[in-house]
Amino acid sequence: MHHCSETSQHCISSRLLAGQLEGLKNRPSAIILVVEKNEAEQIVTVAPITHTPPQNPNAGIEIPPKVKQHLGLDGERSWIILDDFNQFQWPGYDLRPIPKTVDKYDYGFLPPALYQQITQRIIVLHQNPLKPTPRD
Repeated sequence: MHHCSETSQHCISSRLLAGQLEGLKNRPSAIILVVEKNEAEQIVTVAPITHTPPQNPNAGIEIPPKVKQHLGLDGERSWIILDDFNQFQWPGYDLRPIPKTVDKYDYGFLPPALYQQITQRIIVLHQNPLKPTPRD
């Protein structure tokens, strides 16, 4: 992830799909928020991407096929789950290189309109503060 020297709002909206998180299964995740604690430390909040539709249809946003293709993701339907967040230091031990690479951890940028849709849905879903799962 590159150092962001512009406003926090722009930095957050310009972040895209992260590499894969450690857990039961490696999976791509959408970076939802980046907090720069200092020049050397960033804490990211990510939402998992899954092929399983969310139980609550309002708790996920389907990634359009054209976006998946542009990012190099598979052709199956996928959702960004907006009620299950993780936080970790970037870079961190949770990251895995994306498939067919050695040291690349991001797929690319989400289109601004999709990112705006995601953030608006999160605000509606979470009138109370988010409670991400710490990963460090």
